[in-house]
Amino acid sequence: MVVLGIHTPETEGEKNIDSLRAKLKEAGLTFPVAVDNKGTMWQRYFNSYWPSVYLIDKRGVARWGWSGELNWKGAKGDMHLRKHIEELVRE
Repeated sequence: MVVLGIHTPETEGEKNIDSLRAKLKEAGLTFPVAVDNKGTMWQRYFNSYWPSVYLIDKRGVARWGWSGELNWKGAKGDMHLRKHIEELVRE
């Protein structure tokens, strides 16, 4: 399994790579994060919310997605995410 973040800045200040690196370090995030300053991936995945989570299978097909924070107002999105990860790993 690979975790990859895609950062799509909303403001000019969020395009600052040094600032992004500092925020990632502060949050303890160590997975790679691509910077999508033009919003290409945002548009291709028809995003509407920050953050969004997608599971891509070994063939490169998007199999599951979640818009917004996984546990916003008790949504238990982390449980759904884990269930779908386990299903894809078994394939």
